[in-house]
Amino acid sequence: MQRLILLITILCLSSLPLSANTALDKQFANWAKSDLWREARAAGVSKRTFNRAMANVSLNLKLPDLVLPGAKPKTQRQSQAEFRSPAKYFSQKRLRGLASAGNQLLIKNQKLLARIEKKYGVPSGVILAIWGRESGYGRAAIPYSVVDVLATKAFLSTRKDFFKRELIAALQIIQSGDVPASKMKGSWAGAMGQPQFMPSSYLRFAVDFDGDGKRDIWNSTADSLASIANYLLQSGWQTNRDWGFEVTLPNRANCAREGPDRAKPISSWVQEGVTRVSGRPFPTIEMPQSGMLILPAGVSGPEFIVTPNFYVIKEYNNSDLYALFVGNLADRIVYGMDDFKAPWKNNEVMLRSDIRTIQQRLEKKGYDVGGADGLPGFKTRRSIGEWQAKNNIRQTCFPNNKLLKQIR
Repeated sequence: MQRLILLITILCLSSLPLSANTALDKQFANWAKSDLWREARAAGVSKRTFNRAMANVSLNLKLPDLVLPGAKPKTQRQSQAEFRSPAKYFSQKRLRGLASAGNQLLIKNQKLLARIEKKYGVPSGVILAIWGRESGYGRAAIPYSVVDVLATKAFLSTRKDFFKRELIAALQIIQSGDVPASKMKGSWAGAMGQPQFMPSSYLRFAVDFDGDGKRDIWNSTADSLASIANYLLQSGWQTNRDWGFEVTLPNRANCAREGPDRAKPISSWVQEGVTRVSGRPFPTIEMPQSGMLILPAGVSGPEFIVTPNFYVIKEYNNSDLYALFVGNLADRIVYGMDDFKAPWKNNEVMLRSDIRTIQQRLEKKGYDVGGADGLPGFKTRRSIGEWQAKNNIRQTCFPNNKLLKQIR
């Protein structure tokens, strides 16, 4: 459905008559000269930098989520693939390929990674896993002009203010001399280079680790890997702690106890009968430290005790599945581990709008679902479990179409 909507949008925009495109270009030029320039100047961007960067900007009307001036955004019924089909998200073919390549790069860049790990305290496996997940270790095509993408979205998207801030950040980067506009390449969303930093993240976290005077996350392996490590360190990475462990819960366990606000020492989880699926004990250093229960698919998938570092990885991409992907890939690269032991059973298709309806109904009953956004985060999952327990329904701790009919 999303692809169909995007295709229709592209066809509609690209089929505009020449006069309409010309009018749109004029509106864009006027907006850039007035509104955009005013804010860029206030942010310290020089007129020279602004004119050079914006001189050859071309609106990319094939980008998603664009709204023509004067038109109203269309309400879309969306589904969320990450939460709908974890099994597809954790593609074994892809993970094994990334792990094999990552292990070779671990050996090839051993000295570099040791220096980075010593300075920032972030394990090499996690750094490599993010690098692999974001850009295939720098091998993925990154074809878009960041300035074109951000300018188009700042002018036409449904999130104009966000992309305008990122566009101004991109102009500040260009002014710094780290990269010219012509070589500032990124994704269709404006994420840049091998680590896929948005411009504001680049300004905060990018570092020059190879010592050439420029923070080059497009061509420099050293700068790219060190910038990822710095991002995680500045986001709160705890040195000498793992990211998490796949576990087995005892039968009496309540699936509605997950979340960082219900953390307790890992030793307490062990006393309750929580064990690692590997059969090995938890590391001694972890036992007195805080651990959190995470059930990304409720009772229909693997179970985890995670550390605060799990949530640091989520600062990179705010998704439980993303953080699990990175953690699992890191373990594969360094330790040769394989897939999670428990299968992902929950593949039921649910529209994001239907999940939002469940959340809204739970909110009316007094439950804190973390906001009715259509995404089943931990607060939504545990609220479902609490409601099910209260109503003597078998706990699933995950939305499904049957639940949609049950909660009224």
